[in-house]
Amino acid sequence: MVSASMGSGHDAVAAELARRLGVAGHEAVHTDVLELLPARIGAGLRGFYHATIRHAPLLYAGIYAAFFRGGAGQQPGSAPLVALAEDRLREQVADSHADAVVPVFHLAAQLTGRMRARGRLAVPSAVVITDFAVHRQWLHRGNDLNLCLTAQIARDVRHRLGRPALACGPLLPDRFRPQPPGEAYWRQRLMADDGRRPVLMSAGAWGVGSRLDATARLLVGAGYLPVVLCGRNERMRRLLSKVPGTLAMGWVDDMPGLMAACVALVDNAAGQTALEALAVGVPIVGYRPIPGHGAEGARRMAALGLTEYAVDSWQLVQCLDRLASGGPAPGRRALADRRLFQGDAVGPLERLCTRGQI
Repeated sequence: MVSASMGSGHDAVAAELARRLGVAGHEAVHTDVLELLPARIGAGLRGFYHATIRHAPLLYAGIYAAFFRGGAGQQPGSAPLVALAEDRLREQVADSHADAVVPVFHLAAQLTGRMRARGRLAVPSAVVITDFAVHRQWLHRGNDLNLCLTAQIARDVRHRLGRPALACGPLLPDRFRPQPPGEAYWRQRLMADDGRRPVLMSAGAWGVGSRLDATARLLVGAGYLPVVLCGRNERMRRLLSKVPGTLAMGWVDDMPGLMAACVALVDNAAGQTALEALAVGVPIVGYRPIPGHGAEGARRMAALGLTEYAVDSWQLVQCLDRLASGGPAPGRRALADRRLFQGDAVGPLERLCTRGQI
């Protein structure tokens, strides 16, 4: 498994896939594509992305438009930088006697695709695409298989690449399910004296978002209790703790219970947290998404009918008022048929390793 320590979402996907492979009797070895690059280049990439997404979002939006979303028909991308990681990946594949390589990050997908196309990787590669809006850096014709979140996304990837693509659904631990054990505890803890209903706000593992304090004040004014997930950003947690009527939290271990105790999730990234909320059955409203993949993903999830998308503060409050009163919620419709969570990632990987085809 080739992941990347960009936040925690990609590593979480790799860990869950490793768990499922272990249950099926296989061994998974995890590596970080950023660590495969020499001379701390990977650390520099991570630091640059972290800084731009937090302090210069317009700059990141421009980079995303030029190198991720740009190109006629959104053709497959190219990342020549990954050539610097080829030798180290070849060594790790040989040392671990791997039967396949599974990238779960777009830079890793470019690495394995390039190596397969040039005959430098002898075992097949299967990309786990974690985004709803699949930008071109996920795509490389050298990879043998692409595993996608939905059948519709898989059809789009097959059309763009001319290569096999299947739906495997979100890779989430079993604890993300309706009525998790911690729900009663969190309901008691979040019960406001003035009867305000809790609304979860997510900022990812890095605690990144646009005007989160203003959103918290908006929710307080609308009669809600904003419960803000600040991840590992202690500075953000201290800042939001000063917003009257707001509960700002650091890293939370029991996410299923906390989610289930809230009337909705206000999401800004369309990443793992949004998928976790769907699995628990909590409706989602996309609002002020981070630029690039966050904005495209939030709109894509809404277009698929999984979430709602609020373009301004008035729409946000309107959506929350309807959801809190028991109105229709796309996430609950998706939960009812469960098709989104019925895919299989292990079977296609087994077939790829044993027969060289899916």
